[in-house]
Amino acid sequence: MKIAFFLLLVANLGFLAWSYLGTGPAFSEAQLMEQQLNPQAIRLLSAEQVAALATERPKPPPKPIVAACLELGAFNPGDVARVQQALDPLALGPRLSQRRAEEIASYWVFMPPQRDRQAANQKAGELRKLGVEDFFVVQEDPKHRFAISLGVFKTSEAAQARLGELRAKGVRTAKVGPRETPVHKIYFTVREVPEALAAKLNELRQGFPGSELKTCPLEEKRSGN
Repeated sequence: MKIAFFLLLVANLGFLAWSYLGTGPAFSEAQLMEQQLNPQAIRLLSAEQVAALATERPKPPPKPIVAACLELGAFNPGDVARVQQALDPLALGPRLSQRRAEEIASYWVFMPPQRDRQAANQKAGELRKLGVEDFFVVQEDPKHRFAISLGVFKTSEAAQARLGELRAKGVRTAKVGPRETPVHKIYFTVREVPEALAAKLNELRQGFPGSELKTCPLEEKRSGN
């Protein structure tokens, strides 16, 4: 058995030596080169073509658009400057616009009517010292004259969120109550929103209790086309 294995090993070594030493015409160096190369497939490039290949870079894939138009709101007119300041670092340029709408508010956050105008003005001064700027003294409504309105909202949840924000600043006598009244609201519209920007807008929204981030109304989408 060992003799047969030895003879087989010698025969294989001899065949390999015969092949690589060029004794076999079927495996000459020229033929091996011809098998490796296909002359008809070779195309020489000009100097201009080589330079073009050296400078050409693949274009980065476009950022996926998750929404054609998103709307952040709704805000009272007194909050617009603060929201705009928060949006400025995003450098949205012409993709950012504002929309005004008149809505019927069902709830408001307010401080009860003060005894007179002087007391109302004094309370307003205290609010400014606490860093509260978005408010006004009610004067036209006889039932609530000299009350201080701190925001009107469509839902009780939004009003409670505003109340919590005020409590955190030290306002103690404000409360939430029903109030049917037309109010002006501001929406910030952002077009062509990729996924990363949508995440940043949602994070920004959390800094404004009661606000929402949602798809734009149909008429706003059409006006952007």
